Amino acid sequence: QFLRRQQVLQLYRKILRALRDVPTEADRRYLKDWAREEFRRNKDATEEDAIRMMITQGNMQLQELQRTLKLAKS
Repeated sequence: QFLRRQQVLQLYRKILRALRDVPTEADRRYLKDWAREEFRRNKDATEEDAIRMMITQGNMQLQELQRTLKLAKS
């Protein structure tokens, strides 16, 4: 459980760091609120498979966000 918690916190931090690159303040605030709400909504999850799946899904969404931000810069 401790390792899963560390993975979740690490993912959350990575998402917040990636959101710093969102160009407009309103979009940045919206995405930050969305991320915070998603993590809060799932904070009581205890089933290992579900947590693993959510971490994987979160990492995929993070990668998609990073790709989108990279495209927007170019």
